[in-house]
Order: sequence, then C-alpha cells, then structure tokens
Amino acid sequence: MGTAATLPADFTVGDLRFAIVASRYNDNIVSALIEGARSAWSARGGNPSTLQLERVPGAFELPLAARALAQNGGVDAVVALGCVIRGETAHFDYIAAACAHGLQRVMLDSGVPISFGVLTVNTLGQALQRAAADSNNKGAEALETALAMATLLRRLR
Repeated sequence: MGTAATLPADFTVGDLRFAIVASRYNDNIVSALIEGARSAWSARGGNPSTLQLERVPGAFELPLAARALAQNGGVDAVVALGCVIRGETAHFDYIAAACAHGLQRVMLDSGVPISFGVLTVNTLGQALQRAAADSNNKGAEALETALAMATLLRRLR
C-alpha cells in the first residue's frame, strides 16, 4: 500500500468500529475509493458487513455527516471519501477548503479520527489514477490512516 500510515503487516482491525461517509458527486470515482477502503478493511481482517457506509450529496456535506457519526455513531473512526475536480470557476477552491476545514474541525472537536480521503484534483485523469484498483487507491490509504489513528488514540487513552 502506498500509505504513510505504516501498520505492521499482521495488524488486524480487531474490535474497531468504522464508518465511511462518501459523496455521491463524481460517483464513478468515489465508488472506486469506497471499494479500495473496503478492500483494505477486509485485508486487515475486518468483516465487510461491519463497515458502515453513509452517502451524502457532495463533498460540502461530508463534515456534517462525519460529525453525526463521530458524536452518535459509536465509531472509532470515520473515513471521508469524495472527489472535487477543478473547473473553470472558483467553486473548486471553496468546496475543497470548506470540506477539509470542516472535517478537521469535526476531528478536533469530537476527538474521533476523521481520515481525509477526498480527492482534490485538477483533472478527471488524476482522479482516475488515484481511484484505481491498485496500491495507489486513496480510499485504501484513507482507511489505513484511520486504522493507525484509531489504534494510537485507543493506546493514548
């Protein structure tokens, strides 16, 4: 896996409870990210049926759903997945920044790790590359990061 979240090869999810909150916008890309996250969960011994998935309209709505899951979902971490592709207007800048800041705020306010698996790319080709079913899938990377943070926080508490 091309992730900075270095977990031991034999690491398993154990009793960790995770949720994915994913955008419906750019669904072909986001669905591939979801599959990457599910594959990483399964590869770490997680039962696919225990990985909660909630969908929202777009990246702008991810923080609110992540907040609800962090506060009321009984989860150890939330993996936020989405895709914002730069266009010809400033819309990209506003949505990408609001999403990133909102998710960070949820994480800091709740103390629940929120993994940022939202692609913010210039082109569709870049998005497809980062959502490919290989070791570069950013959905899998976001899941691995959430595992690392949930494990760390559990140890620190």
